[in-house]
Amino acid sequence: MTLPFRFLLVAIPVLLLALLVVWLPHLQAPADPLVEQASEAVEAPPLTPAQAALDRAISRIGGTFDGHVGIAVRDLAARRTLHFNGLEQFPQQSVSKLWVALTALDEVDAGRLDLGEMVRIRAGDLTVFHQPIRDIVRRDGSFSADYAELVERAITQSDNTANDRILRRVGGPAAVQDFLDTHGLSSIRFGTDERSKQSAIAGLEWRQDYAQGPAFFEARDEVSPAVRRSAFEAYLADPLDGAPPVAVVGALAKLHRGELLSPGSTSLLLGTLARTRSGPQRLKAGAPEDWTVRHKTGTGQFYDGEQSGYNDIGLITSPAGRTYAVAVMIARTREPTPVRMEMMQEVVRAVVRYDEALPAVAPDAG
Repeated sequence: MTLPFRFLLVAIPVLLLALLVVWLPHLQAPADPLVEQASEAVEAPPLTPAQAALDRAISRIGGTFDGHVGIAVRDLAARRTLHFNGLEQFPQQSVSKLWVALTALDEVDAGRLDLGEMVRIRAGDLTVFHQPIRDIVRRDGSFSADYAELVERAITQSDNTANDRILRRVGGPAAVQDFLDTHGLSSIRFGTDERSKQSAIAGLEWRQDYAQGPAFFEARDEVSPAVRRSAFEAYLADPLDGAPPVAVVGALAKLHRGELLSPGSTSLLLGTLARTRSGPQRLKAGAPEDWTVRHKTGTGQFYDGEQSGYNDIGLITSPAGRTYAVAVMIARTREPTPVRMEMMQEVVRAVVRYDEALPAVAPDAG
């Protein structure tokens, strides 16, 4: 065997091994969408002066707020997300009603649900906290509506009973989480129904009689301080309905682009979000009157003067048609409600200033 041939026998395997080492990372599964978003600041071009100013504003607002807050803003046209604590898991509370509505409309698109389908809600279907339907059930013994009305009530009024009845119809918490996972939103945790979630946060196990009158509050008052504190802290440390603000604005961008639902269902849900009545002094109050705000609020329980979850997320659109996805999520704070609302409004005002600094360009659905 000649010397050159022996050299090839050694060199070729070494070369193949080197190529394998170089290319193996590229053959692995694609990165998680949230990780791709999180690395945006590294992989994307440098921030423009306007983006840098918005980034500084977000950091200042988040950094000076007395509480644990996460903020994310996505410019849909520039496809750029800026955030403060935006990769951490924050309690969603009723923000999660958006995922239930999305799952229901996905069922409509698949032909498995007709929004005109009627359902009767009785005392055994009632939940806890905010549920305007309960007054009707108390008065009339039951309440009949189609699923279109329940979606409207769940989003615009944040009615817990409407939400949980839709949740049951679409297949429960697992079905909602499956929708999120299927659409690349697995970092968003749906959690569970309102009765189970709110009971766990209070250190209770749900009983249906808690749905009547002040029964839930009376039972919660009987829970020992040690159990209440333990349950409260456990929820905040690892919220079963946790979501990173960066992932939330990513989901809103997908909704706006029409990537989650059919055109008809997308239009229906965006229109419903524009009619939200809850939280008028949160994000919405920071926008000029000629801007459009489509949003969903979330509000959690208090314990010992501290609140677990105070949120507002949504899409805000300028008169020129440029849209931004915004999520402001407070995990815990003792700040008075007006201070929290002012902080949320200031985030929107920062987005408006950013928009005003941009050159006039055609809006993008990015």
